[in-house]
Amino acid sequence: MSDQLSLVFAALAEPTRRDIVARLAVGDATVGELAEPYAMSLQAVSKHLKVLEAAGLVTKTPAAQRRSVHLEAEVFDLMTKWIERYQRQAEERYRRLDALLDQLDEDGNVIPTDERKTS
Repeated sequence: MSDQLSLVFAALAEPTRRDIVARLAVGDATVGELAEPYAMSLQAVSKHLKVLEAAGLVTKTPAAQRRSVHLEAEVFDLMTKWIERYQRQAEERYRRLDALLDQLDEDGNVIPTDERKTS
């Protein structure tokens, strides 16, 4: 799994990582601040952050005093474009199905063109 989209979806498949991303959407935080609400060690949270970082979802600032974690929101554009592409395809299939169903009566028989409702 080396393409970024796969890494992003895999990273977000885990609920704790999704929660971390949601919290970082509000603003940057330190690893300690991110670890506070979880019943897990700081090391466990750091492992979650490494997965998010490998997927390109977060970066850590190099400042030694207050090393904060930052959400890289532009990565969501990649996901959004992928989802929208398949959403458009699904919507087109539904439009074609609706058009077909408009040609059938309740019993599944084709309604003659001159008897179909026009909308």
